[in-house]
Amino acid sequence: MKLFVGLGNPGAQYAFNRHNVGFMAVDAIAADYDFSPWRKRFSGMATEGKVAGESVLILKPGTYMNESGRSVGEALRFYKLELDDAVVFHDELDLAPGKVRVKTGGGVAGHNGLKSLTAHIGNDYVRVRIGIGHPGRKDAVSGYVLHDFAKADHAWLEPLLGAIAEAAPHLAEGASDKFQSMVSHKTQSHEEDAPAPRSESKPSKKDDKDQPPANKKPAAKDGPFGMLRRWLSQDG
Repeated sequence: MKLFVGLGNPGAQYAFNRHNVGFMAVDAIAADYDFSPWRKRFSGMATEGKVAGESVLILKPGTYMNESGRSVGEALRFYKLELDDAVVFHDELDLAPGKVRVKTGGGVAGHNGLKSLTAHIGNDYVRVRIGIGHPGRKDAVSGYVLHDFAKADHAWLEPLLGAIAEAAPHLAEGASDKFQSMVSHKTQSHEEDAPAPRSESKPSKKDDKDQPPANKKPAAKDGPFGMLRRWLSQDG
């Protein structure tokens, strides 16, 4: 069995934050492979299914980013899984928008979700790093990741999520290099459409725990990925 983990903040109203692209990625996989209905498990939301014949549990921690490791640790212990069975999808400031890289272990680069995972379960889990770009200034990072993707991002975001879902069988089979190559190939034609990131204002309150501000629009009943598709299809 594999454990696919999307990192993000809970609450459908936060679904479009750049920090929630990990949630978006696993939502896309669950939708494309007809996973079971989401239900509350392991201090989060979970769904089960098969990808490339491999049993996969998808987990979205409901603990906010800075406590993600607590939720993931519960799932790993329950199923008696090894660290290399865990595949974690997360936003990456140090990659250009739309770029994806996969690695096992390594540093956490200030990412509170990864810090929590490493503290609770160890460091040698597989990481699918999804590029969101950098706002250019360190003091703008919090506001940047905790704001929604711009509408202009639809040119690369939806194809990227589709490519991640299509290539997911390689992750289920443990072939991270093939996954990365397939995603790169599928999204190559959209790379020139990825806009440069821009600085955005900070949230109104300091947010050391990566908990987003509460003034976001609510998501539709069919979940973040369904709403994402409609949102990306809108003009403006």
